[in-house]
Amino acid sequence: MRFPPINPYIAVVIGVIAVSTSAIFVKLASGAPAGIIAFYRLFLAVLIMSPVILLKYKEELRSVKKKDWILASLAGVFLALHFILWFESLNYTSVASSVVLVTLQPVFAFIGTYLFFGERFSVAAIISMLITLVGSFIIGWGDLQISGLALLGDILALLGAVTVTGYFLLGQQLRRNLSLMTYTFIVYGISSITLLLYNLILGNNLFHYSANHWLLFLALAIIPTFLGHTLFNWALKWVSTSNISMAIVFEPIGATFLAYLILGETVTSSQWLGGSIVIFGLFLFIMSTTKKAHVTISHRANGND
Repeated sequence: MRFPPINPYIAVVIGVIAVSTSAIFVKLASGAPAGIIAFYRLFLAVLIMSPVILLKYKEELRSVKKKDWILASLAGVFLALHFILWFESLNYTSVASSVVLVTLQPVFAFIGTYLFFGERFSVAAIISMLITLVGSFIIGWGDLQISGLALLGDILALLGAVTVTGYFLLGQQLRRNLSLMTYTFIVYGISSITLLLYNLILGNNLFHYSANHWLLFLALAIIPTFLGHTLFNWALKWVSTSNISMAIVFEPIGATFLAYLILGETVTSSQWLGGSIVIFGLFLFIMSTTKKAHVTISHRANGND
């Protein structure tokens, strides 16, 4: 195997820092509706990808089967719902609570594969899932003491984890037939159309935003989407899936640290305790399901947060 131009582990660290910025950019763009932020994140990403698709993947795009278009459409809807729910959660709760709870995606993915594909749970997986649930309850209980709206934000973040699981499970089927680039382009495109319709139905303003907002929309499309997830995909050639999965679990830590530095958000004792328990449970979960790598958090490298 050819030696990589840069150390792949450094690339993974940069990728974790990049995806950690997502919630920060959303908070900074809070003057815009969640649906608008989500729409421009994906729509601008599609525009950026278009020249590469037209030059290198045009034939594959033309040969996509009807069944794959149907699956991609469903995946795009689930991805749109994920971003609406997660970005909306950030209007009500802290970055720390929201990112920790949405990172529970691998647990929901494993439950999904059990229900739909007959995957079996190990005792270690069950114990680790129970640990993450305890941590989630502590976060929710602590936020409830702050306000009912903070708890609403936590619930929206959990629903965001559920919907992105649907996106990944459908993507698991699609990626068997499509290259990553073509798959991502189609799903992002369909998700953009879904979000456009959502914003039109709600009557959200599509254009009248400040220059700062447009820079934040572009930053979301480039930094967490391409710099983060593209680096994870590139590093998979040299770094194991389980190692990347472990690294991505540090996203809540990075996001919380950036929220403290940039937004001045403090972390409550319940968020520290609950978040630590969730992250510990996720580490145990990923270690216990390493052999079932197709349901781990590493699927986010297909283009989620």
